[in-house]
Amino acid sequence: MSTDGLSIRIPVSGNKTAGRARAGALWEVLTRRTTWAPLAVDAAAILLAALDVWLVIPEKAEPYSIYLSAFACLALAARRWLPFAVVLGTVPGFLTGWSQLAAMIALGMLATRRQTHWQVWVGAALVWACRFIQWPLSDFAQLSWREHVLDGIYGVLVAGMPIAIGLLIGARAQLSQKLGELAASRDREQRLRDDAVRNEERARLAREMHDVVSHDITLIAMQAGVLAAGGSADAQETARVIRQLSTRTLEELRSLVGVLRSGAADDGPQPGIGELDQLVRDCEVPVQLTVDSVPDQLPAKVSAAAYRTVQECLTNVRKHAPGARATILILGDGDALNIEVRNDSPCRPATTLPSGGHGLTGLAERARLLGGSFETTSTDDGGFRVRAIYPVKS
Repeated sequence: MSTDGLSIRIPVSGNKTAGRARAGALWEVLTRRTTWAPLAVDAAAILLAALDVWLVIPEKAEPYSIYLSAFACLALAARRWLPFAVVLGTVPGFLTGWSQLAAMIALGMLATRRQTHWQVWVGAALVWACRFIQWPLSDFAQLSWREHVLDGIYGVLVAGMPIAIGLLIGARAQLSQKLGELAASRDREQRLRDDAVRNEERARLAREMHDVVSHDITLIAMQAGVLAAGGSADAQETARVIRQLSTRTLEELRSLVGVLRSGAADDGPQPGIGELDQLVRDCEVPVQLTVDSVPDQLPAKVSAAAYRTVQECLTNVRKHAPGARATILILGDGDALNIEVRNDSPCRPATTLPSGGHGLTGLAERARLLGGSFETTSTDDGGFRVRAIYPVKS
């Protein structure tokens, strides 16, 4: 592992703070209160209709007209669920009494809910008739033709204004719905375009990996086989190890190419914590491995992350701290898997090998995606230490 003092730290996601908890509770209260808004509107409508009746009712009014007007006002409480029935319920109070505003409010809700349904036009005709006809009918018969024309015009206004407002509100709601559907359609199209771009890039990467990297690794394995056919025992053993590692790398590479070409969401089959013993035996680094209290059923991604963490650390020991001894501690504490890899100071100068510097960064990104933490620090004795925590429960 590198001893250049590189430090990468990603904090573990903690519980919500007290301030966030209070803010969340306040938001829930406000959300619940918004459900009272329709009830408040209905109460206001009933009060306005009742006030309209109270202001225009004469002192010597017939009791039945008062009752019918009051019933028309109270019927507005059901206008959201039974809009047409409420319009019918306001007609007697409007015809024989003074509940004009109640009938207009009921007709407006009917137009908002039903738009151009036949019930709207029937309700409009009834409201117009209530405004045109005067009660009692004997008084209506004594009106002049001019008064009949004026009452007809006023009836059109009384019945037409609620319908116009209701149609406008309904059209606005339909427009909002269409705009929402259009936005959702655009989002779907954008996701499809993004998926197409990603699939094309994955296919390109798969071709490059197959044509270049796979070809070179195959040649390495073949050359190792030729080297194993002759030479000293040490050369044959070295060739055998090279051929074994090349074959294993080629198999993992082919699996990864298959995942890239298929566009699968997961990473395909991955080695897990159960293969650590074999990894330690083949790494050619003195290793002390301790595994304690690890759950029997680890999530596949956590198990693969543990394997890749140890693999990258041992690779860095071989590259940057030759001859150093490594200590690996893997401990499960119920909710998380703790991994610590520590190495001593190198015994001899490191051999210069190509390095992109992305290994530790990749481990940090893997920890972040799993909701864990990753930290690297130099030790006082010239060694290096890596700590990773991966949660095992959601």
